[in-house]
Amino acid sequence: MRKPTVAGNWKMNGDLENTKCLVAAILKGLEKIENTEVIIFPPYVYLDSVGQQIRNVKISYHSQLLCGVQDICENDNGAFTGEISTTMLKDFYCTHIIIGHSERRHIYKENNELCAKKFLISANEGYVPILCLGETLEERNNDQTQEVIAAQLEAVIATAGIESFQNSIIAYEPVWAIGTGQTASPEQAQNVHEYIRTVITKYSQDCANDIRILYGGSVNAKNAKSIFSMPDIDGGLIGGASLNEKDFLTICESI
Repeated sequence: MRKPTVAGNWKMNGDLENTKCLVAAILKGLEKIENTEVIIFPPYVYLDSVGQQIRNVKISYHSQLLCGVQDICENDNGAFTGEISTTMLKDFYCTHIIIGHSERRHIYKENNELCAKKFLISANEGYVPILCLGETLEERNNDQTQEVIAAQLEAVIATAGIESFQNSIIAYEPVWAIGTGQTASPEQAQNVHEYIRTVITKYSQDCANDIRILYGGSVNAKNAKSIFSMPDIDGGLIGGASLNEKDFLTICESI
């Protein structure tokens, strides 16, 4: 059975004191939540503080709080000003890496090839990549959703191989629903999640059955339960709502 997963992407938000309070509140709230993997993605500068808070905490009822990073450089080291490599992360308590978030693809113009390289180096270094896939509103209106999703996914499979997906997660995040307040209906999201499994099935039935696919796109405390009730939706990649401990924990409980 695929383990329910909720990932909180804090993006470029917070300060040291607020992150400490938020982590403490999440740790306390998870004591009441069963069998759920929860991952938080703070800004780079707070990785050490967050890691020290959570690495030695044992949470009741088999839930787990992990820490990841929001992006990574596709190179190991070198003259890449402002970048962070997977080798640097070995010094921190990090287990997951977000790859190809829509804001990276559309604001910073990361293409499928670059995302595939980042996925490959993350997987090779023992991290769990969370590969983000999603279409724009224009692409959806032009009935290109499946075409876009397949291209994004198959670019990574071609570079990293289907075997690299054995320890990875996929997040479907329709670009038109991120930070806009708009949300794909549970049925719309389910249709795309089912399609993603269909694409993966061409390469490995076992992988298609086992891989966790999260939904991301204005998930909040009110709509999480209906979204997570869909058979191919295994949790969520949460943006703004992950910065509010009450809302985030309500989302975790909705699993």
